[in-house]
Amino acid sequence: MAPLRNKADAPRDHDSMTGTTKPYDAFIDRLPGLGRDPQSVRRRVETMEGVLERMFVIPGIRRPIGLDVMLDLVPFAGALTGAALGAWMVWEARNLGMSKWQMARMVGNVGFDALLSAIPWVGAIPDFFFRSNSRNLRIIHRHLDKHHPATATIDPR
Repeated sequence: MAPLRNKADAPRDHDSMTGTTKPYDAFIDRLPGLGRDPQSVRRRVETMEGVLERMFVIPGIRRPIGLDVMLDLVPFAGALTGAALGAWMVWEARNLGMSKWQMARMVGNVGFDALLSAIPWVGAIPDFFFRSNSRNLRIIHRHLDKHHPATATIDPR
C-alpha cells in the first residue's frame, strides 16, 4: 500500500495517526475487555497482575505465587520476559493519562524487580516478597478510583 501524501488522499474511515480503521476500532471497543475505556483497562491490568503475582497458592504456607516468580527460574530470558510484562502494565497506565510521577514510580518498581530477577535462580527469592506488579496495580487503582469512579469494584480480598 502506497503511503498517504495528505489527509485528502486518506479514506474516510482510516485514521492516519494510528494507522487503523475506525470500523475496526469500533469493533474492538465493543468486545468485552478489549476497549480503551477505563473499565476495560482495569480488567486487563487486574488479570495481568493475577497471572504474574497470584496464579496459584503454595500448599502449606498458603502464599500465592505467579508467573513472575516462575520466570525467574529461567536464566536471563525469564527476567526479561517478566520485565516486559510489567512494562505492559505501565504502558496501559500511560494510556489512562496517569501523571509522570505515578509513571516514574511504576517504572521504578518494574526496574527494581528486573534488577532482583537478573540473578539466575536466586532472583526468585526476593521476587517472592517484592511484588512490583501488585504495587503497580495499587497505583493504577488509586488513579482509577479518583479519576474514573464509575470503574470502581469491590475488592474480594
